[in-house]
Amino acid sequence: MTEDPKRVFVEMVGRLSRETQLHLDESHFHYQVNKWVVITISVLLIVLAIVNVYYIRVLYTNLTGIITNMDSMHVNMQDVSGKMQRITDNVKAFEGSMQHMVEINAHTSAMAKVLPAIDRNMSKMIQDMGAISRGTREMNLGMANMAQRVSHMTGGVALMRNNIHNIAGPMGAMNPFMP
Repeated sequence: MTEDPKRVFVEMVGRLSRETQLHLDESHFHYQVNKWVVITISVLLIVLAIVNVYYIRVLYTNLTGIITNMDSMHVNMQDVSGKMQRITDNVKAFEGSMQHMVEINAHTSAMAKVLPAIDRNMSKMIQDMGAISRGTREMNLGMANMAQRVSHMTGGVALMRNNIHNIAGPMGAMNPFMP
C-alpha cells in the first residue's frame, strides 16, 4: 500500500508545526528566565551602588574627622613645643645662677678658716652644689633633647595632616553626588 502523498505532506507539516511550537515555547521560557535574571542582577547592582555611595560618604566623613583631629594635634604639639622651649630657657637661666655658687664658695672658704665646724658643712654643701650643677646641666641637655623631639613630632604631625588632607580632597569632590 502506498501512502497518499498529500497525507504524508500534511503529517510532515503537522509534525514540523508541533516541533516549531515546542521550540517557540521553550525559547519563550528561556527569554522569561533571562529577563528575570537580568532584572535581578540589575537590582543587585543598584543595591550595591547605593551601599558603595554610603561607604564613600562614611569614608569622607571619617577622613574629615581625621583631618580635624590632625589639625587639633598640630596646634597642641605647637603649644607643647613652646612650653618645652620655656622650660629649657628656665633651666638655662637656673644653670647661669648656679655659676654664682663659685663666689659663694670662696666666701665660705674664708669663713672656714675661722670656724672649722662651718668648713665641714660648707665642704659638703659645695659637693652637693656641684652635684646639683651637674644634674642641672644634664637636665638642661635632656630638656633641649625633648624640645627637639617635640619639634620633630610637630613636623611629622603637620606632614601627616597634609597627606590626609590630600587624600580627602578627591573625596570632597564627590560630595555633590552623595545623598
